[in-house]
Amino acid sequence: MEELWTRKYPVGNDDFVSLRKNNELYIDKTELIWQMMQLSRWIFLSRPRRFGKTLLTSTLQAYFEGRKELFEGLAIAEHEKEWVKYPVFHFNLSEVKDLPLEEIQPRIGHQLKEYEAIYGRDEDERTPGARLSGLIKRAYKQTGLGVVLIFDEYDAPLLGKLGDSELLDKTRTIMQEFYTPIKSCSAYERFTFITGITKFSQLSIFSTLNNLKNISMLPQFAALTGFTDEELDTVFRPDIERLGSTMGIGYDETREMLRKHYDGYYFTKAKVAVYNPYSLLNAFSDQEMEDYWFRTATPSFIFQVMQKYKTDITSLERLLAPADGFDVPTEAMTSALPMLYQSGYLTIKDYDPETYIYTLDFPNLEVRTGFIKGLMNTYLGLEKADTQVGFALKFWQALRKNDIELALREMKAYIAGLPYIEGFKKKLEEVKTAEGFYEWTFYIIFSMLNVYVRTQVKCIKGRIDILIKMPDTIYVMELKLHGTPLSALKQIESGDYGVPYTTDGRKIVKVGIRFDMTKLAVKDWKVKME
Repeated sequence: MEELWTRKYPVGNDDFVSLRKNNELYIDKTELIWQMMQLSRWIFLSRPRRFGKTLLTSTLQAYFEGRKELFEGLAIAEHEKEWVKYPVFHFNLSEVKDLPLEEIQPRIGHQLKEYEAIYGRDEDERTPGARLSGLIKRAYKQTGLGVVLIFDEYDAPLLGKLGDSELLDKTRTIMQEFYTPIKSCSAYERFTFITGITKFSQLSIFSTLNNLKNISMLPQFAALTGFTDEELDTVFRPDIERLGSTMGIGYDETREMLRKHYDGYYFTKAKVAVYNPYSLLNAFSDQEMEDYWFRTATPSFIFQVMQKYKTDITSLERLLAPADGFDVPTEAMTSALPMLYQSGYLTIKDYDPETYIYTLDFPNLEVRTGFIKGLMNTYLGLEKADTQVGFALKFWQALRKNDIELALREMKAYIAGLPYIEGFKKKLEEVKTAEGFYEWTFYIIFSMLNVYVRTQVKCIKGRIDILIKMPDTIYVMELKLHGTPLSALKQIESGDYGVPYTTDGRKIVKVGIRFDMTKLAVKDWKVKME
């Protein structure tokens, strides 16, 4: 009989007080919290959703409320001796997410009422900003202590309105008025902490607040949220052993599977990778590995932004960019890259100090798979992924058997069954060519199975339309609307498309495919094996 497991995982619990009182697992981040508070009195931190931001703000609130008993045994207890109880105003703006414009101020006002019950309110304070300003000054006067301001998910009211510039501007005006006291009342403040997903410019959101320290990409705070490899090898070692036992595999294999699924987030140029805390804790709690991050719903604004900037989805892997290409205010975006990075769909994978260029990519399998699934309807105009997955599995199985003829027959049957709908034609217009549409289709479908597939691969004499790598075989494919499959094969030969892979050791299969544009169907193909 398995020994009774007593460890409690704080799945869904991001309240530090209840977590500590219920003896739930807490990974001690208080040393980093202490260091952060020594850096500045005004701090901003950007992290993806479900990455521990709310727990961090809750921890800060408990600390500044002087709740010494909750921090016994934690690193910060070695630094703090006085445990002063400051007036703390903690606002969770996720409650304002997706609200109609007219409901935003009343909802913020509801949170203000909690503190006005303690410190009072003047009759002439009508707007959220005026009420917050009055609260700060009265709290300072009544206690003689600086006020602590905590804004969790500060950008939540704005994110859902990114697709509507007029509505976004009106919402921004409302939020700017609420945040104005951060600067105007700075003389009465002890500490201010602001966290969210995206980076809006200080000028447009926080008025003239020019002393806000952004620690989002500072190496010393890379592990402020999320779990590190060191923490997995120490604190979580028994959890990994238990999960491995449940799955019938050893410790090392379990550890590697966890790394591939949930690790891989780099928030700085330093090589400090962190695991998604929400997914990891759920895996230990449920005793299985699932895509937990995406079960909480993929925000629609991500795909809206991608469509707005006509993002080439096949270019998102191993993407090279300078810092000002992705770490920029949301209003300054000229592509979807800043949103994809700040939301956690892409992360830093490498940095070249000579060129100051970063390499961005999907963090792990969970994000990559979930993201690709989310692209199904957005980029292919199809509502369900079942048909695509079924085809992809059959195609993949045929390729595993080195039966390219069977694979191509499966492809022909699949494409023939795609619905000819207006959305389908619209996608063709967006990518300009049918070849482009099929390239996107291949990329999305096979990426769902984590098959290595790339489109428009550069080589010396041209570009490979589709490149698929299997354990024993590399497939080089050329798609044609005009001409014959033989002409497609000749293009592969004359362009030396297969040459870069001749030393790979795997068999190279060259495939020329002709499509019928009028019927949106695979017409015929020709295969050459080497």
